[in-house]
Amino acid sequence: MNVHEKYQQRLSRYLTAMRNEKPDCVPIRPFVAEFTAKVAGFTNQEVSHDYEKAFAAARTCASLFDWDAVVGNMVYVWTGLTQALTTRYYAVPGIDVSAKSGFQYLEPSEGNEFMREDEYDHLIDDPTDFLLNVWLPRTLRDLPAPGEPATSRGYQALIKGTMAMSQYFNAFGEQHARLINECGTVPAICGILKSPFDIIADKLRGYIGLTMDMAEKPAKVLAAAEALMPHMYHVALATADPQKQVPIGFWMHRGCVPFITPSQFDSHYWPTLKPIIENLWAHGHQTLFYAEGNWDYHLDSFAELPDASIVYHVDRGDLFAAHRKFGHKFCLSGGVPNTLLSFGTPDEVRACCKRIIDEVARDGGYIMDAGAIMQDDTSIGNMHALTDFTREYGIYSSAASSGEGPPLRPCDGRGAICQQSVTPIHGAPGTVRPWSEKRTELPVNIENEPLLERIWSQTDAHAYMFVYQCLLSF
Repeated sequence: MNVHEKYQQRLSRYLTAMRNEKPDCVPIRPFVAEFTAKVAGFTNQEVSHDYEKAFAAARTCASLFDWDAVVGNMVYVWTGLTQALTTRYYAVPGIDVSAKSGFQYLEPSEGNEFMREDEYDHLIDDPTDFLLNVWLPRTLRDLPAPGEPATSRGYQALIKGTMAMSQYFNAFGEQHARLINECGTVPAICGILKSPFDIIADKLRGYIGLTMDMAEKPAKVLAAAEALMPHMYHVALATADPQKQVPIGFWMHRGCVPFITPSQFDSHYWPTLKPIIENLWAHGHQTLFYAEGNWDYHLDSFAELPDASIVYHVDRGDLFAAHRKFGHKFCLSGGVPNTLLSFGTPDEVRACCKRIIDEVARDGGYIMDAGAIMQDDTSIGNMHALTDFTREYGIYSSAASSGEGPPLRPCDGRGAICQQSVTPIHGAPGTVRPWSEKRTELPVNIENEPLLERIWSQTDAHAYMFVYQCLLSF
């Protein structure tokens, strides 16, 4: 079988499982991060700070292991970019932490949050304006604070950071092509989404600040989450797979019990997330719910979503409970404990995979993976055990093993798009300075105004995407 045939077989297998159907065998899609450095012979510092080495490490693993899909670079935060931007909240391997460590997110201390408790109204009124004029200067060391004079270092940080981000994102196109054409491996996801509530908890108020705000000003928190909704939706839709095959990556952080109470989930987290997922599905895009931690308390809420609209990934939750709750509705993935892959024996890994295949994957709709993103403590031998056992045992029928599965097709999201909660309050998503504002600066009589408006809007959108990618990705 040549590389192209192998890719088509793996793509069919992967898509069939994600549509909650039965492919020829159980797909394997490990979310491997610093593990790839271990396999390829790099340090964690090298794959964090040199994305070309991270790309090469991902391709090395894709060629060495018989996996159906991988992420082009699961060591996603390129610390060369965060250094260029002079970002305050990342610890860089070899500088702030050991070169043997992965990059670290630095939680802001109490009183030093990147959004102050009295700034909700600005965020609610215009999230993009707040991010550009308040949040970004606070998070980038070399940008002057609001009201302070501009500096050469501040200009340099923005110029270098913008160019570096463009360079990095453009490089993913070639990386995905090489995964397909050299390794026969499917790029596993496309696009990014985080919940509005998690954005407030992660990058704006911090967890402690959010906890206090939920007690003292819950209405402001809800209004802020609602104001962020159309922007999270816009970025997810703009970065999604145009072919509508692989899902949007949705990284779930602090919206579950015990970080918040069940009533807070019901009042704040879910109402500002559910419409986004429904709208993405109405456009034909699946969302990968990467449920970091334990989200078992909220399975009933997730079951409200349309059939096949999500792929639900289990980390520390109960994979078997999730299967009982909505295995008939959604494809599941994960559930193999990371501690087992790091410290268990190959026989224990095989036993865990056997139970999952017997009980969860028996009717299709399951993708083999660890519970969480794999770092360099994952055992190479145990990953071979997971891969080899799944390939040998996870075959649905001898006839199906030829790889002739259902025809490839995009997602088939149906239904009217819910406009209810994704309409912006102020500031249209995708825009920093709208054409209507720019137009007032130009002569009354100009030629070919539609052309000028189109090009202005396209370039203006780059500034919008820059600040929201800083917020979501970096």
